[in-house]
Amino acid sequence: MKITTISILTLFAVTTMNAQNKAHLDKTKPIEERIDLLMKQMTLEEKVGQMNQYNGFWEVTGPAPKGGTAELKYEHLRKGWVGSMLTVRGVDQVRAVQKIAVEQTRLGIPLIIGFDVIHGYKTLSPIPLAEAASWDLAAIKKSAQVAAAEASASGINWTFGPMVDISREARWGRVMEGAGEDPFLGSKIAEARVKGFQGDSFGDLEKVNTIAACAKHFAAYGFSESGKEYNTVDIGNATLYNTVLPPFKAAKDAGVRTFMNSFNILNGIPATGNKFLQRDILKGKWNFNGYVITDWASIREMIIHGFAADGKEASQRAVEAGADMDMESHLYVAELVNLVKEGKVDVKLVDDAVRRILRVKFELGLFDNPFLYCDEKREKETVGSKANNDTVLDMAKKSIVLLKNEKNLLPLKKSGQKIALIGALAKDKTSPLGSWRIAAEDNSAVSVLEGMQQYKGNQLTYEKGADLTVGKTTFVDELVFNTTDKSGFEAAKKIASTADVVVMVLGEHGFQSGEGRSRTNLDLPGVQQELLEEIYKVNPNIVLVLNNGRPLALPWAAEKIPAIVEAWQLGTQTGNAVAQVLYGDYNPSGKLPMSFPRNVGQCPIYYNFHNTGRPTNSENNVFWSHYTDVEKTPQFPFGFGLSYTTFEYKNLKLDKSTYSKGEKVNVSVELTNTGYFDGKEVVQLYIRDVTASLSRPVKELKGFELVELKKGETKTIRFTLTENELGFFDNNGNYLVEPGTFKVFVGTNSDEVKETEFVLK
Repeated sequence: MKITTISILTLFAVTTMNAQNKAHLDKTKPIEERIDLLMKQMTLEEKVGQMNQYNGFWEVTGPAPKGGTAELKYEHLRKGWVGSMLTVRGVDQVRAVQKIAVEQTRLGIPLIIGFDVIHGYKTLSPIPLAEAASWDLAAIKKSAQVAAAEASASGINWTFGPMVDISREARWGRVMEGAGEDPFLGSKIAEARVKGFQGDSFGDLEKVNTIAACAKHFAAYGFSESGKEYNTVDIGNATLYNTVLPPFKAAKDAGVRTFMNSFNILNGIPATGNKFLQRDILKGKWNFNGYVITDWASIREMIIHGFAADGKEASQRAVEAGADMDMESHLYVAELVNLVKEGKVDVKLVDDAVRRILRVKFELGLFDNPFLYCDEKREKETVGSKANNDTVLDMAKKSIVLLKNEKNLLPLKKSGQKIALIGALAKDKTSPLGSWRIAAEDNSAVSVLEGMQQYKGNQLTYEKGADLTVGKTTFVDELVFNTTDKSGFEAAKKIASTADVVVMVLGEHGFQSGEGRSRTNLDLPGVQQELLEEIYKVNPNIVLVLNNGRPLALPWAAEKIPAIVEAWQLGTQTGNAVAQVLYGDYNPSGKLPMSFPRNVGQCPIYYNFHNTGRPTNSENNVFWSHYTDVEKTPQFPFGFGLSYTTFEYKNLKLDKSTYSKGEKVNVSVELTNTGYFDGKEVVQLYIRDVTASLSRPVKELKGFELVELKKGETKTIRFTLTENELGFFDNNGNYLVEPGTFKVFVGTNSDEVKETEFVLK
């Protein structure tokens, strides 16, 4: 074979070019340099492709789709015009789609695989609102670690969680997905969940059991008017800066790598097209260097909002505002290239978005090993393991809140009692999984009936009393709920009439809360309230176990029923957790993360309200802030929760009465377990800035500690207040710490507290 000079030069050029094409794969180079090297090779179309996310659209391990949108998406995938896919799960599926991205596209850029891992993957923890009721940050972090371990073992490397929206509105179905009404508690839980999903040091490739987290929904989604899903939001800057944004800032400070914007408008501008939120605050003031993904089709929805005339304008507004990745609007991939070529969108905005996306992919190790998260052995060993089930059981027990316990009905005796168990939810093995459990299998939860059957010493009989559901519609997971059938009442009354104690499991089905499931009534759905009242007539010794995804308004039960247990939807181990609490093998310590109203007319209701000019009836007339038909206080306040033991607070002290700005305020209180059981108490500290340049709430949570005490034991609990707790944001987002009088409250919930005060000079 004759080798010419031209052949040698050609071979050298090809070799050099191949080396350059592979240079970004050099693990010894810094990530930012690797991004530079890769982006120099990318066409505009390939860059925009990284900003495009598609839902799983065909059986990945099967044949390629033919015809319609699915075939178009498949061609985009093969061209490198897809940066991420969601809802593809399982090692086989993920490996198959990743092979297309890595082996069939020009540059072989791996996909990032997203999934809604909200409160677990297959082994489910309690719904997030229930977890928040534990006030146990270590347990919440560990719960997220289990979720991340199972998801990552199934090929997933990114979750659309945690949801850190603050909401005071029980009618809104998505309260089940957040941490409740308080920004301080919400911020602490946001940090715990982010670190649980991502690990304490994101990008440590020795820990493949972590995934990228996503703080959502940015911002103010939880303030949707009337609690109606996808509704308008209209709040002032004081609420935005002091209530809505702190958990997002906490997530950012904890290292969260992605944000998701929200469906709502803020100041008339959809969040997806909101520069103020995404450019000015998140990427500007907070210096966030991860990326922002839209919520499902929210770029396209800006047309319906009336904020954009068509898909082209919507794409322009979204990218200019700082939305980096398009989830299922199909608009960036269709419009952005032409917008750049026409000079309507600066290519620098595209480059910035792509850098952010590639940065997270490099941090996840996907360029070094695109199949890092595809290990069948790990998937088999991890998903559903005993260790994971033990963790979610522990989380479930810690999430239960004891709301009432008269007559000492609880804990149940372990022998010698006749117990009647009533309620369709007591036998249900799907509802306890709650909403957002798309990787879990139906009928995989331990039912309350199964949990109580583990205790053999009592005579346990069961009747459902009434069905809660009567079938399914053709829409996925949309159930038809029963409202009329009372045919099971008599059988339930019969077993109740001869029982020593009746345990009734009532509430919402798991699919009656969650996204798209707003309610205008917060009572017991169907004929459950009638069933409860009928059983009460034959036997008032009732323990009401509530299964629900939101605060309920149950004034009759709160007055009549002697024992009430808020058991939420507790996930895979629901029945075991409930049974262990009912029988006293676990002493409940949960506290409410949301106020429970007396009726729906009080909503939104929350503890950290602002005084009006007429908060009390000081002049003994009708003209003051109140209702004429019900008290204005909640049925159960924020932070409320009982125990099988009792606690006494005394000797609330400050180390002095006057402080200079910058000094630490040291607070102490003595806590004694005065009951007959060992137990845990969440000691809560609140403050009030009495006079300020902006009206401040009557109370604000600024500290809490979960304390374990043996019966008869006393401990001194100490808190330290700094400028981080004493200040607030003005309407321009400036943080202020102002001199004046501050009240300090410490106690068992937001309503029952000891009080003292100090002066800040």
